[in-house]
Amino acid sequence: MSLYTPEGTPPVLTGAMARIERRLPHSGEVIVRVGQRVEPDEVIARAYLPGAVHIVNVARELMIAPAQVVRAVHHEIGAAVEAGAVLARSGRIGGRTCSSPVFGKLVAIDGETGYVTIIADPARYEIEANIRGIVMEVIPYIGVLIETPAAQVYGAFGIGNESAGVLRLLVTDPAEPILPEMLNTRSAYAIIIGGSGISAAALQRAVAEQVRGVIVGSIDEAELRAFLGMRSIDAWRTGTHSWRFPREAGQPPLTIVVTEGFGDAPMSLPIFELLASHDRQEALIEGMTLLRRPLRRPRIVIPLSARTQGIQIDPPRPPLRPGATVRLLDPQHLGTIARVQSISATPTRLPSRLRVPSLTVALEDGTTLVLPQQTVEVLA
Repeated sequence: MSLYTPEGTPPVLTGAMARIERRLPHSGEVIVRVGQRVEPDEVIARAYLPGAVHIVNVARELMIAPAQVVRAVHHEIGAAVEAGAVLARSGRIGGRTCSSPVFGKLVAIDGETGYVTIIADPARYEIEANIRGIVMEVIPYIGVLIETPAAQVYGAFGIGNESAGVLRLLVTDPAEPILPEMLNTRSAYAIIIGGSGISAAALQRAVAEQVRGVIVGSIDEAELRAFLGMRSIDAWRTGTHSWRFPREAGQPPLTIVVTEGFGDAPMSLPIFELLASHDRQEALIEGMTLLRRPLRRPRIVIPLSARTQGIQIDPPRPPLRPGATVRLLDPQHLGTIARVQSISATPTRLPSRLRVPSLTVALEDGTTLVLPQQTVEVLA
């Protein structure tokens, strides 16, 4: 099964200008300027995120009437309180005490309910560039747009935040899965590359070894659920608008990009060869997947030297035409590379008895197939 809907950009770009937008989750301060060169670990923006609200049931803690709480609290409204400091006391000498759970500000004392409200101090939040490049645009108070010449791979499905690391190839064949024993301390802070898939046990080992990202051709849905701690397939929310990552699963501890789709399919050979050719190089992995406008596919960005030949400003959008090299996306041939022989001028009746725009493709072994045009992705 593939979750990708073709939109024109090929999944493999050997050299094109990559644009990476880095945004703060809350308005803050951008500390770089347009035209500035940034490194992956360089802080480019910071913000102070509003603190969480903590409501303390002082009346219950002190075992007093709610009306007595106002007199029992040792601080005035607006005062700063320290974590662990005595917030209220039921008597001057001895008696019960209630401590503040956080550093923050006391903002309300409710004499009717006996609750005291504390807002935690704002948390400092910084974002790093995560990639080497040039700042091309500053979005005031929010973030920046960075550009860098790069090789890029677009996946079919992904989860997790942006993460930077060094690519580490663990297999020699695109049909070979990542096994737990392949992971060790040398995988720490790396983005590991596999072939046909990865099990829940291997993903858990990757987390233990502090791996930052995983790139594989496919993944079994049950293994992914087991890794995320989801008991039922019903946890995946699907509907007419889009696919959504289950909230109860929490934020994944590492970023995963699947290049082909769910199941047990090997990684497409052009993708595997490109990734393998950049083994031990720095890369950025993006796991976010959006299936409605604006569409967003998971991506791997591998910065290249500015002197690399053949860099294109905009990614190419090769047309579907006779002679084009395509990757098949139907379940039976997922990831297979073929060449277009002809494109039907009118809708064709398929074995499913549906009439759809179709095309004829030839596989490497000479086999020809008639497929819907929507089930192929143009590579070149």
